[in-house]
Amino acid sequence: MSGDAYKKKKRIAIIGVSSLILVAMVVAVAVGVSKADENEGSHEHKGPEKGDDEVKTSMKAIEALCKPTQFQDTCIKTLTDVAGNTTDPKELVKLSFNVTMKHIRNAMKHSVTMQELEKDKSSKDALRICNTLMEYAMEDLEHAFLRSSNFDFSQLERFVYDLKVWLGGALTFQETCFDGFQNTTGTAGESMRKALQSSGELTANALGIVNEITKVISSFSFPISKRKLLSHGQEHPIIAKDGFPNWFTPAKRNLLAATPANINPNVVVAQDGSGQYTTINDALKIVPKKNPQPFIIYIKEGVYKEIVVVKAHNVTMIGDGPQKTKITGSKSYVGGYKTIETATFAAVGSGFVAKDIGFENSAGPNMHQAVALRVHSDESVIYNCQIDGFQDTLYAHAHRQFYRNCNISGTIDFIFGDGQTVLQNCKLIVRKPLDNQSNHVTAQGRKNPLEVSALILQGCTIEADPEYYPVRHKIKTFLGRPWKNFSRTIIMQTHMDDFIQPEGWAPWNQTENLDTCFYAEYQNKGPGAADLSKRVKWPCIKTITPEDAEEFSPLKYYKSDEWITRNGIPYYPGMLPS
Repeated sequence: MSGDAYKKKKRIAIIGVSSLILVAMVVAVAVGVSKADENEGSHEHKGPEKGDDEVKTSMKAIEALCKPTQFQDTCIKTLTDVAGNTTDPKELVKLSFNVTMKHIRNAMKHSVTMQELEKDKSSKDALRICNTLMEYAMEDLEHAFLRSSNFDFSQLERFVYDLKVWLGGALTFQETCFDGFQNTTGTAGESMRKALQSSGELTANALGIVNEITKVISSFSFPISKRKLLSHGQEHPIIAKDGFPNWFTPAKRNLLAATPANINPNVVVAQDGSGQYTTINDALKIVPKKNPQPFIIYIKEGVYKEIVVVKAHNVTMIGDGPQKTKITGSKSYVGGYKTIETATFAAVGSGFVAKDIGFENSAGPNMHQAVALRVHSDESVIYNCQIDGFQDTLYAHAHRQFYRNCNISGTIDFIFGDGQTVLQNCKLIVRKPLDNQSNHVTAQGRKNPLEVSALILQGCTIEADPEYYPVRHKIKTFLGRPWKNFSRTIIMQTHMDDFIQPEGWAPWNQTENLDTCFYAEYQNKGPGAADLSKRVKWPCIKTITPEDAEEFSPLKYYKSDEWITRNGIPYYPGMLPS
């Protein structure tokens, strides 16, 4: 390719990405709610009056941008409403962002009013949770906005992937809002679903445009990243032996290799009074919310009976061991809580790291949904931890999260959510449920086919808890079931014991989502994986090639730029050696 041709294609790509960012921001206009002032009969913001030529030029650009979207009418109407006669993409981004903030603030006020008027406690709780979820969605879109201001074209591949992660997160949080209205009375749930219709459509549209830009980028012959992946079967030349992704700084790598004897924590928590604090929540009060560096909390041996929500960024927690340092709670659905609020421990702020800690929800199987650990911290790692519960033990809610050398126990849907989740070398322990129940290891929650979310089990073992073992052939266990429309689970290089049902997968509700989900097994072993011919024959059960499987290995899946050789946990960025 000539120099001029290269520059021309590069300019086209930059223009495309600028347009993509614009739509990502406009999507936020309806995130959480539809326009709060629609009931007033007029728009609060109108652009200057446009001449015919300006209108035609603007409409052509908008129509071209909206062409690959699922909801084209919504796309065109929304952009037309906010664009005025502005043609500068940066100004359009700024305008869209400001309008977004205004409407979300109005929406939150509206939801508070609905809470005050709502008499049904369950609906009132759902509205309160929706308000929080709107804040989470807004944070994702703020990340996209800030990233758009200073991205490096050489890192375009990673940049586009980041946008997919954050837009997918915004979509997940809206869907979680809907989930909260299950089994409620009154009209609040339907009202919120109507209010969120536009935001759902616009979020889906943004994902469609991101996907289209990805296709355009892949068709260019110029390099978009300094990282070069070699052909299948070859080792990446800059992959670290510790295998951490590129968001892990040397400091964080050293932390995961550290022991209590040689760490230098910012704060120590100890029940015996030998630290600065006796509770984890008290220690968290001194962490800066937008902390740019790892804030290390060393939690000494003990059973900590507290509900913990980590909102600050870059918090690292290190215990004395998963059997020695335990955080426990017992909130449950039967106990009157929404599933999202049953979590004993919730990691919200980005960059969360946990090592050598136990997380537990002690509510028994008769209490139904009872989360031990909920994670929507982007770019988080959970290493050498114990996560115990029954139904809904681990809620891998949203964003990029990686688990290594963890033990996770449960019964029904005990690993669920819509994050970009990889579990490597983990032990999944199936417990005894109620006599009239069956076990489901996974329930992945991807709602849109363009989301990059998936639940990937690599090099794990699926085994029976001692109490379940004697009845393992009487009480059935399945690998998973499709919670949402495009549920996506890949199980590879994993050992399955003999209690896994021959059909492998179970339906959610009879035939729901069986045509649209994506379930694949690859290079698994053990008696539970010995005969795949007896697996269910749903359209969504996939047979994948070695090349397909490698796309779900951590390095390929997370689109990391590089892996730096450092001491750390044993980990493989690609397919595990046989």
